[in-house]
Amino acid sequence: MARRALITGITGQDGSYLAEHLLREGYEVWGLVRGQANPRVSRVRQLLQDVRLVRGDLLDQGSLISAVEKVQPDEVYNLGAISFVPMSWEQAELTAEVTGMGVLRMLEAIRVCSGITASRGAGSGQIRFYQASSSEMFGQVRETPQNERTPFHPRSPYGVAKTYGHFLTQNYRESYGMYAVSGILFNHESPRRGAEFVTRKVSLGVARIKLGLADELRLGNLEARRDWGFAGDYARAMHMMLQAAEPEDYVIGTGRTQSVRELVEAAFGAAGLDWERYVVCDQALHRPAEVDLLCADPKKARTQLGWEPTVTFEELVAMMVEADLNLLAGGGDPHQDSSWP
Repeated sequence: MARRALITGITGQDGSYLAEHLLREGYEVWGLVRGQANPRVSRVRQLLQDVRLVRGDLLDQGSLISAVEKVQPDEVYNLGAISFVPMSWEQAELTAEVTGMGVLRMLEAIRVCSGITASRGAGSGQIRFYQASSSEMFGQVRETPQNERTPFHPRSPYGVAKTYGHFLTQNYRESYGMYAVSGILFNHESPRRGAEFVTRKVSLGVARIKLGLADELRLGNLEARRDWGFAGDYARAMHMMLQAAEPEDYVIGTGRTQSVRELVEAAFGAAGLDWERYVVCDQALHRPAEVDLLCADPKKARTQLGWEPTVTFEELVAMMVEADLNLLAGGGDPHQDSSWP
C-alpha cells in the first residue's frame, strides 16, 4: 500500500515541488486547501492531477482534525504560511495566527487523531511531521554561517511566528515523543516563486525590460546578502528529513551568499542587459528592520542525510529569467497565470 502524505501550502512553490517529488517516490499525495474559493486550486487540479485535495484551514482546529482523520497520513508537511516578509508588518496578527498558531493546530490535530497523551507517547506507527522553519528566525545573526545551534533573533513578525512554530515542534517532540522535525530552510527560489518576492521581482523585471514592456526596475536594499538555492532541491531535503531513523532539525542551504546587487547583475546578464541602465534604488522598499546577512552551514544535512544542492546560483537565476521571458512573451500574467508547475 502506498504511503500517504498530507501537504499544507500545496498551492505554493514548495508545495508543488514537494508534491511532484513525493508522487515520483510512489506516495499518495493529499493537499490541504481552504474551503473558500482559491484561484490556485483549479491549477492544482489541472497541473498536479494525481494530487487529492481535502478541505481544511490552519485557522480552524476542527477542520484540521477532520482532514487528518480523513486522509490518515503517514507524513504531514506543514508548508502553509503567510510567507511574504514585508506583508507580515501589515498583517502581523494574521501572520501570527497562520504562520505561528497554525503549527500548534496541526500538531494538535496529529496528536488528537493519534491518541497521544503525555503519559502515553507516540507509537511505532505514528504520523511523522515536518515543519517549514525559516532562516528569517536568525534575523540579526550572532554568528556566520548559521547552523542548528545558532541563537535566533528574528527581525519581523514573520520571523517571530516561525520561531514560535519551530520551538513548538521541538516541544511536541520532547513532550509527547512525536516524530516532529523542522527544516530551517534558507532562501529557495524557482520560476514558481510568487511575483512579490525579490528574486521573482528581478527576473520578471528583466523580462519586461528585455521585451520592451518596461524601462526600469525599482528595488530596495541592494546590499542585503542571502543564501539562495533551488526550491526543488529543498523539497527533496524535506522528504529526506522524515526518512531518518531519529527526528532531528536540519539547516538547509548552499553555504554561499550573494547580494541583491549580484542577483541583479546575474539576471540582467542572462538577458544580455546592463543592469545599471535600468535599476532604481527606492528607499520606500526597505524593510523597517533589515536582515543584512544570512548564510547557511548545511554540514549536518550533508553528513547525516546525504543531501546536496544540485543547482547553482547562476543556473537558478538563468532558469528564472528564461522562464519569465517565455511567460511574458506568450502573454501570460505572473499574478494570475503563474508558470508552475
